[in-house]
Amino acid sequence: QVQLQESGPGLVKPSQTLSLTCAVSGGSITTNYYYWIWIRQPPGKGLEWMGAITYSGSTSYVPSLKSRTSISRDTSKNQFTLQLSSVTPEDTAVYYCARVSIPTMAWGPDYWGQGTQVTVSS
Repeated sequence: QVQLQESGPGLVKPSQTLSLTCAVSGGSITTNYYYWIWIRQPPGKGLEWMGAITYSGSTSYVPSLKSRTSISRDTSKNQFTLQLSSVTPEDTAVYYCARVSIPTMAWGPDYWGQGTQVTVSS
């Protein structure tokens, strides 16, 4: 059973960089053929896909956030990290990490973390 667990600060000041880590257990982040993704849900809004890192380490980002987003991984710890720079209160959301199987990606993620609330406020 794959498990994902987000961790990071719950409160970030405007203009700072938000950094979240997703620790994965029960499966390797280098196993073919999976994407490891970050999704967020602002209050009262729908889910927003932010970006992904593949089993081979390639990354992709949603265009609207690309200039501020970086996803990296530490294969020795089996975890991947989201960094979002220059945050504003509009980045307040519940942030989720998740896994997508490439052959079945049309069905969405097959495993999710529980989510972590991040509030941007001074």
